[in-house]
Amino acid sequence: MTIKLGVPSKGRLMDKTFEWFANHGITLRQTGAEREYSGAVDGVDGVELVLLSASEIPRELAAGRIHLGVTGSDLVRDKLSQWDAKVVELARMGFGHADLILAVPKAWVDVDTLDDLDAAAAAFRARHGYRLRIATKYHHLVREYLKAHGVADYQLVDSQGATEGTVKNLTAEAVADITSTGETLRANHLKILACDPVHKSQATLFKSRTAHCTDADRAAMSVLKNMLQVGD
Repeated sequence: MTIKLGVPSKGRLMDKTFEWFANHGITLRQTGAEREYSGAVDGVDGVELVLLSASEIPRELAAGRIHLGVTGSDLVRDKLSQWDAKVVELARMGFGHADLILAVPKAWVDVDTLDDLDAAAAAFRARHGYRLRIATKYHHLVREYLKAHGVADYQLVDSQGATEGTVKNLTAEAVADITSTGETLRANHLKILACDPVHKSQATLFKSRTAHCTDADRAAMSVLKNMLQVGD
């Protein structure tokens, strides 16, 4: 067997991941055509590159089909229940920064904080007969955050497309989404609530707790972690 390293298959995350490993003496490269999602690893023995979408990597780590994976910390925490029992965070990689935030329409001039949102949600339900809808892809993280802050009268609605557009399209009253600059939110006439982010995300190297390792795999993993200057 070999150590399988899952890396985002395209875009800036892939490029920055390749750069991060190169800075540690390990060359990751895509082989074949751009859409073939095959790759190679130079500079360390016993490691195989697996190119996946960032959203697939948490699942593959938890299932033990890959030993290591690079993905957003938000995806691991949201997609994996009891995530820290399934994976170990080895290194925060210093790129791919984004905040998972809550945003409401700018027109809601009296709603700026979580307490304001809680009051608005209660008033919304009393007026309309159903709970205020918050569109998001991050159900687990948002639900736990709102529970911890005492916000109750809401419902989460799934958004797999342009979350910021759901308010304009009348499919939600508020949103919880990842943002790095806030420009798209502002363009859609939304404002970020004045509270801590639900989660501050960045690209992170994770190690699976469930992937099978032979003695040779453990030796290769030890060499790799030494080169990357990370530990369990």
